Amino acid sequence: MTPLSISIRKDFNVSLYGFSGVAATEDWSGTGKSLMDHLWHEVRTQKLPNKGINIWVYDEGKRLFTGVELTAPPPAGSALESRAITLPRYAYYKHIGPYTEMKSTYEAAREEFKRVGINAHLPYVEIYGHWTDDQSKLETELLWSIS
Repeated sequence: MTPLSISIRKDFNVSLYGFSGVAATEDWSGTGKSLMDHLWHEVRTQKLPNKGINIWVYDEGKRLFTGVELTAPPPAGSALESRAITLPRYAYYKHIGPYTEMKSTYEAAREEFKRVGINAHLPYVEIYGHWTDDQSKLETELLWSIS
């Protein structure tokens, strides 16, 4: 497999609102979809203005947080959890293509990290671009925390 064009970046910060859960059986996509459905139900029901970009954050203990940036905090009593993400240094790659091909991108990234001596660790962040029916054009930004 050809090495990926991974760039090293600094200072990623985002404030999200959403829901967290545990992918107990490592069903990341199923867990994420369930959390996203719950998130978007809350956002639509409360008519919360947002940036419309889904962001998934992977943590220790098989924890997954799915969220969205709101343009204003939700009202008091909202079920949405808040989460601030800060990555002082991170490896960045933009995956273009179907989500089903992301597993091979992760494998290539791990090989590239090993080859160049990058120590990646959690949290790991996926930023999903806007949906298009042409899955070959789907864009997902991948951010790995690095030491």
